[in-house]
Amino acid sequence: MKGAVNGARHGSGEIETEILVIGSGPGGAVSGTLFAEAGRDVTMVEEGDHLALEAAPHFSREEMLLKYRNAGVGVALGRHKLAWVEGRCVGGGSEVNRGLYHRTPGYVFDDWRRRFAVHSLDLAEMTPHFAACEAVARVEYAGSAASDMSRRLQQGAQAQGWLAIEAPRLYRYDHDHGRGVKQSMSATFVRRFLEAGGALLPATRIARLRRMNGHWIAEGTRRGEDGSRRAVTFRAKTVVVACGAVQTPALLRRSGITKNVGDSLRFHPMVKVVAEFDRDVNHPGDFDPVHQVKEFEPRFGMGCSISTPAMLGVALSGRPGHWDLVAERWRRMGIYYVQSGGGEASVRNLPGFEDPIVRVRFSQGDLSVLGEGLRRLCEALFAAGAQRIYPCLAGYPDLHSPADLAGLPELLQASDGNVTSVHVFSSCPMGEDDRRTAANSFGKVHGTDGLYINDASLLCGPTSVNPQGTVMAVAHRNATEALTRRFH
Repeated sequence: MKGAVNGARHGSGEIETEILVIGSGPGGAVSGTLFAEAGRDVTMVEEGDHLALEAAPHFSREEMLLKYRNAGVGVALGRHKLAWVEGRCVGGGSEVNRGLYHRTPGYVFDDWRRRFAVHSLDLAEMTPHFAACEAVARVEYAGSAASDMSRRLQQGAQAQGWLAIEAPRLYRYDHDHGRGVKQSMSATFVRRFLEAGGALLPATRIARLRRMNGHWIAEGTRRGEDGSRRAVTFRAKTVVVACGAVQTPALLRRSGITKNVGDSLRFHPMVKVVAEFDRDVNHPGDFDPVHQVKEFEPRFGMGCSISTPAMLGVALSGRPGHWDLVAERWRRMGIYYVQSGGGEASVRNLPGFEDPIVRVRFSQGDLSVLGEGLRRLCEALFAAGAQRIYPCLAGYPDLHSPADLAGLPELLQASDGNVTSVHVFSSCPMGEDDRRTAANSFGKVHGTDGLYINDASLLCGPTSVNPQGTVMAVAHRNATEALTRRFH
């Protein structure tokens, strides 16, 4: 599948466009679609390739090589460590995640308004933007088709008297045939963007931006079919940067824009366990797990993860003979996680390196919350009938009963890279308090003309829920505002 170049004007070695959107993930795809459907001349570039959803099996090695940055290996360094992942393809992270979907809790928006002075951001004002995105990318429940492995978490939580829910997904379920279609950006918003006449250039990396004669000049390279890269330059009145919470601050800093940029990267840090039950709970062809425990949010939440034999093998890789264990018992096993909103990180470029360096730090309080969450998760799993729990943390013993939980440390150790995250945000927060924000309430970069951020970077802090719905709704809000007041 090749992207089209059907709206850009070529001349003097430059591609000229009214609006250049850099990045095609949830923020960029929503932004570009709204601009194109409003009749604007829009070019959207993406560093990765334009690939069909079915180009590789979901959560497979092939998918990691095709659709992830650095084959799914990203490490935030420091005294503590955190492994994280980034999508790099048309559609960004929406192509590789499970699409679990939530509208942002009202208390999150209230907190952002108070601490960052964000205008026009409350649940009532945001509801139409959530609804508009959900009308394009359908949100549905698995219902009775949810897997046994997923239901075990719900059952364990309910046995403890805790609130547990089924999370909806950006997914179209075909319950009659036991299958469905993921509602990723390439299948929804990017398709509409192209139908509206937008120009899409995949395999195109923007290295830096500069201002010249009232326009933005974006300099980068594009990969040809033979794998070689050639220089490419764009000239645009307006640029929307939507490269993701790590690559957006890296691009802005390479371009000399540094105030409050890349200083406040946040995650939902996650630790996992493998639970082994007394009977089969993990069946080939099961839908992705959907149940979550909400009892302790916003301090921490719990969920069930993808548990293919390959994923189980990776999760148990610190144990001797783990592949034999998986081969023998994988149908009785599931991977479960606890995640919090702790930790902060910075994004900085290094001379001579294409990717930036991410440095992370956790406080004692952050590690205590994860430690408490780990114990609570194990309590729920034992209540659900787990016979054995394998913490996915170096040096932690197997757990055979609730009595063994007394031996878990109160402070989780985060020095060995066993803490992971798939949710990354907040590196360029929005708001009118320019002492701590990189952009105004609608994403316009402070001190610039015609330069906007519209992706997960803008979020002012952890969402406590899966953030894709928040990113999409905020992008829809900001693009609507730009069309109404900024682009006349």
